[in-house]
Amino acid sequence: MADDHGTAVEKAAPDAPSAGTAVVLAEADSIQNPGFPEHRLRVTDTDPKKEKLAERRVSGFFFLSIIGSILAVVAYFVFPIEPGNLGSVRLNTASLGIAIALGLLGIGIGAVHWAKALMSDAEIVEMRHGTRGTPEVRKKAVDVFTLGNKESGFGRRTLIRNSLFGALALTPIPAVVLFRDLAPDEEPNQLLRHTLWEKGTRLARDPNGTPIKASDVTFGSAFHVIPEGLNDEHDRLEQKAKASVLLMRLHPEDLNELPERAGWSYDGIVAYSKICTHVGCPVALYEQQTHHLLCPCHQSQFDVANHAKVIFGPASRPLPQLPIAIDEEGYLVAQSDFLEPVGPSFWEREKK
Repeated sequence: MADDHGTAVEKAAPDAPSAGTAVVLAEADSIQNPGFPEHRLRVTDTDPKKEKLAERRVSGFFFLSIIGSILAVVAYFVFPIEPGNLGSVRLNTASLGIAIALGLLGIGIGAVHWAKALMSDAEIVEMRHGTRGTPEVRKKAVDVFTLGNKESGFGRRTLIRNSLFGALALTPIPAVVLFRDLAPDEEPNQLLRHTLWEKGTRLARDPNGTPIKASDVTFGSAFHVIPEGLNDEHDRLEQKAKASVLLMRLHPEDLNELPERAGWSYDGIVAYSKICTHVGCPVALYEQQTHHLLCPCHQSQFDVANHAKVIFGPASRPLPQLPIAIDEEGYLVAQSDFLEPVGPSFWEREKK
């Protein structure tokens, strides 16, 4: 073949290796597998006293886990959370965190020390093969577990085994106590049916508590609202979790109000509970053009123009509406409390 200058050029075969490549391949073929390095025995492999000491250490960590789990339960009751006392919240959280961490770390460190000091550490090579559900494979699986039991000493090291069982059994107890105590003392239906809203209570901005006039609410705006005076309550956080409201103003002709709720709004201004009826997340995203409220947790959407009915997502019922009006000074006020329970729908079930 000729190049651009008319000189004959020989075309190399595409699969022919170059001289440098051939040398590299030859060197690679000559490298021998060095095999495993010389096995170094651990001190626990050669000294029975050290082996026994390591076993006691592992059990000690497991017993430490047991103590941590018990301390978590004790701390939960010894350092209770007092309403309005942030110091008690910090003390309760810190004591629970330290105790639960102690319980989990005891199991983790003990298991790691067990594996490094007492379990078999012989180097092996396992050839890959296809996984088959034949009787031979199942027998091999049993053999593997039997060998693992033999190498770890799980079957014969009763102190380690029993302390591990105790640690694992007690680890979930703090969680059981914590979650069980989340249940309210009174019926959830009644607890969430009543909030700080009552006839004449002014709607105030969250969080500063400034009362809101109807003239302050412009078309397309959305206000985060709390009852006036909420910040003076000793249990304001609990009350706010139930009484938080979103206030919006639409053009009156855009509102499709139910006949029984015709007097619950004022000149296109409507107020709905901020607490999602799915699992209680704060509904805080308002789409001005579509009049939709979006819950950021699980994407439930509510149509403000149609009594906040659910149009998408897992929520099972509309947001409760707060009936509003104005007083003689032009401030927005509540006509009454919510007429249905706020928050997740499962709270409507009776406590058993």
